[in-house]
Amino acid sequence: MNASDPVDVAEIAKSKEISHNIGLNEKVPVVDELTIDNAPLRDASIEGDSLDKTNPTEEELATLRRVAGTLPVAAYSVAFVELCERFSYYGATAVFVNFIQRPMPAGSTTGALVPGVSNWSNDSPGALGMGQQASTGLTLFNSFWSYIMPLFGAMVADQWWGRYRTIMSAIACALVGHIILIISAIPQVMQSPNGAIACFSIGLIIMGVGTGGFKANIAPLIAEQYREDRPYVTTLASGERVIVDPSATVARIYMYFYMMVNIGSFVGQVAMVYAERYVGFWLSYLLPTAMFCLCPAVLLVCKKHYILTPPGGSIYPKAFKVSMLAMKGRWTLNPMRWFKSSGVDIWAAAKPSHFGANKPAWMDFDDAWVDEVRRGLLACRVFLWYPLYWLAYNQMLNNLTSQAATMKLGGVPNDIINNLNPIALIIFIPIFDHLVYPGIRKMGFHFTPLKRITAGFIVAALSMVVAAVTQYYIYKLGPCGNQANMCLEVKHEHTNISVWIQALTYIMGGISEILASITSLEYAYTKAPKNMRSLVQAVSLLMNAFSSAIGQAFIGLADDPLLTWNYTVVAILAFLGGVGFWATNYKLDAQEDAMNMLPDSDFTPHTVVDEERR
Repeated sequence: MNASDPVDVAEIAKSKEISHNIGLNEKVPVVDELTIDNAPLRDASIEGDSLDKTNPTEEELATLRRVAGTLPVAAYSVAFVELCERFSYYGATAVFVNFIQRPMPAGSTTGALVPGVSNWSNDSPGALGMGQQASTGLTLFNSFWSYIMPLFGAMVADQWWGRYRTIMSAIACALVGHIILIISAIPQVMQSPNGAIACFSIGLIIMGVGTGGFKANIAPLIAEQYREDRPYVTTLASGERVIVDPSATVARIYMYFYMMVNIGSFVGQVAMVYAERYVGFWLSYLLPTAMFCLCPAVLLVCKKHYILTPPGGSIYPKAFKVSMLAMKGRWTLNPMRWFKSSGVDIWAAAKPSHFGANKPAWMDFDDAWVDEVRRGLLACRVFLWYPLYWLAYNQMLNNLTSQAATMKLGGVPNDIINNLNPIALIIFIPIFDHLVYPGIRKMGFHFTPLKRITAGFIVAALSMVVAAVTQYYIYKLGPCGNQANMCLEVKHEHTNISVWIQALTYIMGGISEILASITSLEYAYTKAPKNMRSLVQAVSLLMNAFSSAIGQAFIGLADDPLLTWNYTVVAILAFLGGVGFWATNYKLDAQEDAMNMLPDSDFTPHTVVDEERR
C-alpha cells in the first residue's frame, strides 16, 4: 500500500479504542455545549449532564447524519484579531492599483481628486502614473511575497517559538512595513515618483514578511481552541442518532473566521478608497496602521484564555527523514515500475515497529506519527492544483479594478466595486452554514472537502467567463474600440456600460471562495500532524505565491487589446484545474473518514499549556 491506498476505517476505530481505553459503548461526560446543525443541543431537550459518546462504526459513518459542535468562546477573539489584520492589509492594498497606475489628478498633491477641477463622476485618484502593467506586476509581487513568507513563519512557530510568540513578532514586523508605506505617500515624497516607488517597494517587502508570519499561524490557532478531535455518535431527544463530526465543526469555525476576514477587508477597502479619493493616499495607509495596533492589544488581554500548543522542536528534519526512508528504493521515472509498486505499503518501512529494538536513535516517535506525516503529505499534494484557482481569484485584485475604471461609474470609485466580493461572502457564508451544507447533509450526500474544492474551481472558472464576456462588450461598445484604457487616460471617455455588471463576477468569485478557499483552511488543519499544522497551512498559502508567479507570465495580456484573452485563458486554466484536481484526488476522497480517525500519536504534544508556563 502506498500513500494513496485506502485505510480500513474499522481497524482505525479499533486501534483508537485501544489507544484511548474507551469502549464503544462507554459514556463520557460532556463539558462543552454542542449544537446540532444550527440549534444548541440543549434545545433538543436532552436530559442529564452527560451524553452517549461512542466511536462510529463503518456503517454509521456511511449512514448517520453529521452535525457540528459549538464554536469555542476563545475563538471569537482570535477571529477579531484576524478582522483587524485583514482591515489593515486589504485597506492598504485596495489603493495600490490607483497609487501605482494612475497619474496625479490635476491640481492635486496628495493623489486625491480636487474640487472644482476633477470630474467627480468618472475620474480616479492617482499618484505615480506608471501604467497598468506596472501596477499588475507590483500587486502580483506583493501577493507572491506575502504568501511565500508563511513558510518561514511556520518553521519558526512549529519548531521554536510556538504560534503565539510568532504571531506577535510578525505583527511588529508588519507594523514597520505599514509605517514605510505611509512615508511613500507623503506629498513631498510623491513629488519624486522614483523615490516614492522605491520607498513603497521596501514597505511591501517588510510588510510581507510580517503578513506571512501572521497568516501561517492565525488559522491553526483559532481551530486549536476546539478540543474534540474525533467524531462520535450521540442520540438526540428526538431519538435520532447523529455523528458529531469535528471536521464539520472545524469547517464551521473557518467559515466564520473567513466571514470575519471579509468583514475586515470590506470595511477597510471601502474606507480607504474614500480616504484616497477625498484626502489622499497617506491617509489610506495611516488608518490601516492604526487599526492594526489593536491586534497585539487583544492577543495580550486574551492570552490566558487560549489553548496553546507548544513547539515541537526538531520535527521537520525527522519528517524529512521519514519521507526519504519511505521512498528509499522507490524513486523511478519508469511509470510501469511505479505502478507495479503501488500496492506496497512504503510507509511500513519508515515506522519504528519495522526496526524493533534496532531502530535508529532519531526515531523517538511512534508508528502513529508516521501515519500523520503521510496524511500531511497527502494534503500538500492536494494543494498543488490551487495555483490555477488563485490565478482566477487574483484578477479581482488588479485587472478587474482596472476594467471597472473604463466603465460607466456613476460617481462610484473604480476600486470600490471589488468590495462586492467580500459583501457576497458575508451574505453567503451564513446561508451555506445554515441552509446549504445542512440541507446537503440531510439529503444524505457526504459533501466532502475534496468535492467542495472541485466545485469551487468550476465556479471560479465561470466567474472568469463572465469577466471575459464583459471585456468583450467593453471593446465592442466603447468609443475607442479595443483601446479602453487609452480612451480613459487621454480622452477621459468611458464605455457606456454600467460598472455594476461586474457584480456577477464578484458574487460567483465569493461563492467559489466558500467552496475552495475556506475548505483549504479546514483541510490543512485536519490533515496536518498536530506539531506541523503551521507548515501545512503555509504550504496551502504558498500556492497563492505560485499563482502570482504564474500570473507574471500573463502580464503581456494585462493590457489592451488583449484583456478579453486574459480572462478567457484564466477561465480555461481554472476549469482544467478543477478537472485535474478531481482526477488526481478522487481516490483520496474515499479515505476522508479514515484519515480523520487516525490514532493519536504520543509524539505529538497533545498536552496544551499556557505560553507563560512553558
